[in-house]
Formats: sequence, structure tokens, C-alpha cells
Amino acid sequence: MTPVARRSERGFTLIELLVSLAIMVGITGVIFSLVDPSRGTYDQQPQVSDMQQRLRVGTSFLTNDIIMAGAGAPSGGNLLGSLLNYFAPIQPIRVGWLNSDVAAGVLYRDDAITLMYIPWDAPHTTVEDPMPQPSSEIKVFEVKDCDESETNYPLCRFYEGQAAVIFDETGAWDDMVITEVQTGSVHLQHNKSIEGNTFSKRYQSGAQIAQLMMRTYYLDSDTHQLKSYDGYLRDEAVIDNVVDLKFEYFGDPRPPYVTDTSTLETTYGPRPPKLGTTPSGSDTWPWPPGESCVYSIDPTSGQHAPRLTDLAPGSTALVLLDEDMLTDGPFCPEPDVPAHFDADLLRIRKVGIMLRVQVESANLRGPSAALFKNPGTGTNLRTLVPDQEIRFDITPRNFNLGR
Repeated sequence: MTPVARRSERGFTLIELLVSLAIMVGITGVIFSLVDPSRGTYDQQPQVSDMQQRLRVGTSFLTNDIIMAGAGAPSGGNLLGSLLNYFAPIQPIRVGWLNSDVAAGVLYRDDAITLMYIPWDAPHTTVEDPMPQPSSEIKVFEVKDCDESETNYPLCRFYEGQAAVIFDETGAWDDMVITEVQTGSVHLQHNKSIEGNTFSKRYQSGAQIAQLMMRTYYLDSDTHQLKSYDGYLRDEAVIDNVVDLKFEYFGDPRPPYVTDTSTLETTYGPRPPKLGTTPSGSDTWPWPPGESCVYSIDPTSGQHAPRLTDLAPGSTALVLLDEDMLTDGPFCPEPDVPAHFDADLLRIRKVGIMLRVQVESANLRGPSAALFKNPGTGTNLRTLVPDQEIRFDITPRNFNLGR
């Protein structure tokens, strides 16, 4: 008898295998399409958090130093007041010993800012005897709030290697580094720069000396870093993957003016010389007697009149100070000294900052120039991370103080 094949023992046909394989491939594809975005999100989120953290760190550094810019120093109950009454403590360039923009003839950069202030507990003294030029040693008065228990009495808190500033009421200023503190003779020795000790002028008795904090923040476009420079020998990276940095300056539209003709008190900026006089120690003073970079003599009244113009007559709202305005002079204290600055820098009351960062991985950056300053290799639109940008304004709290 011929055996009969049982239906349950038959195998799959080729068509059935192909259909089942197609179904399996489709299901697998669906699974991978669901898993892949999750994997992309896993790579994406830590870098997004890193971008936000870099923005927080960058804004914190900039805010802290811009707020302090222009601070003077108390000593023995005597408050110097804002440095804005003497020189410009905010300058739109790199200032210092290394790669100085002033030495290179650059007076404005929108990606750099230098901030100067005197710490609240800084040592402070004044020049006792007029100094020669050049000078490497300064005869000074004792620091008023020292006592005999202090180190380096009577020049307590001054020390070797300390950054300091010397300035007077002509608008002249020079940064330096203390090289020796001579407590017996009450002298400070200094280096003005790596090249030598030539100050911008021969400072006279009464010129101010104090510890100086100076910071330059700038964009290093080669390394894509926000960097900080201490004005001396040290540059440090603050945050990485910075692709853009811009500073804007907003100022008082009204020019400074003399509020008391007997004391020559002014609303802001350095006091003018007394009528008919020129400052001592300024061998190349270019202004007529009684005049300065900020003040001329009104031919009608014979009194001091502002050399700067009113930028918005009838208005007290801050105005944008553009590059042309901050580089066209007049220059204080005089245009031929290395530490000169545009007198309009004395108007600054607010700084605007734009900081932009990118994601570190090129795989998460796409080709769009609008979204990515530096396009990357990423093609999956769901996992791309556009550059993040923040804009904020800071008002230095020491720029709205009276004398």
C-alpha cells in the first residue's frame, strides 16, 4: 500500500520563506528606527548640557569683572572713588605687557575688552617726591592704615611680584609690577614692562599708587576659546568651543563739565588743569594752558568748557558708542604716550555682550551656516545641535558714582 504524506509534515515553500523574511526585515527596520533616535539623544544630551554649562561659566566670569570695573580703593578712611575720575578703566582692546593692541596701533576690537579695578582691601599710597624719567624706584608715603604688627610695615600689603597702577588727575596712568618693597626708606621698586621702566610721564608728588586687578577677555579664533589675560605674562582659557564674541558700549550722551570752579570738581573724568597752567611732569603736554583732552577754555566766559560734544541734546538715555566714536580722539592724557585712550571711553556706563558656543562633536553639527558658525559632518536632522548664543548687558556699579 502506498504511504500517504501527512499535511503536517510538509515544509515551507520558497514564496512563504521570502514573505516571512520580508516581514522580519520590516519589523527589524522599525525597531532600529525607534532605537536609533534614542541612541542619538543619548549622545546629544550630554553635549547640550556641556554647552549650557560653558555659557554659564563664561557669563559668570565676564559679569563679575565688568561689575567691578572702575572700583577705587579705601585706605585710612580715604576713598579714592571711581577710577573713572582719573582714566578709562574699560578699554575695547588688549592692554598689558604682551601683545598690547596699543603698541600695535589698534584702538578698538569688538572681540576684546580690558577691565581694571582696585580691590577693596588693596594697599594704597601716594608719591612723596617727584620722580625722574625713566624711573625704577618711587619714594612714597607710608600706607595710612598699617601698624607695626603688619608685614612690610610701613608699606603693608605691598609685596614683590604684585601688579600695581600709578595715576594722577591729568588722565595719565601706567601699570607696573612691584619688584622690591624697601620699608626702611619707604620706596617701591618696579618694572613698567619687559622692555623697560619708562612711564608715560614724570609723576609728581600726590600721584596715586595702588594694587591693580586687570583682566582682558578676548576670543582666540584659532583655538575657539574665550581667554583671559592678566595684563602681565599669563593667558588662560576660560571656556572652549566659543565661536563668536562681541562687545558693545553704551555711554552718557552728556559731556563732562566742571561743577565747582574753585576745586575743579567734575561730573566725571579727570579734572582740568587750573586756568593758565599746565600739569607738572608732562614734558610733551600738547594742550594750551588750562586745557586738557577733556576740557578747553570758552573764549567768551574764560572758563573751562567740555571738549566732548552732547551726543543727544535734550536726552539722558544711553547711546551706542561705535568704533568711530571711540577711536577719533581727543586722546587722554595726550596722543603721544603709550597709555593713551580716547576721551569718549569715559562716557561708558553699560557693556553689551554676545557670547556664542558650539557643540564639541562635529557629528552633531550640520551644514547650515545660519545654525552653525563652523559646519560639521552631521546629516541626521533629529540629532543636530545648533550653536547656542546668549546676549546680556552689564552696568559697572562704579561708573555712576560721584567724586
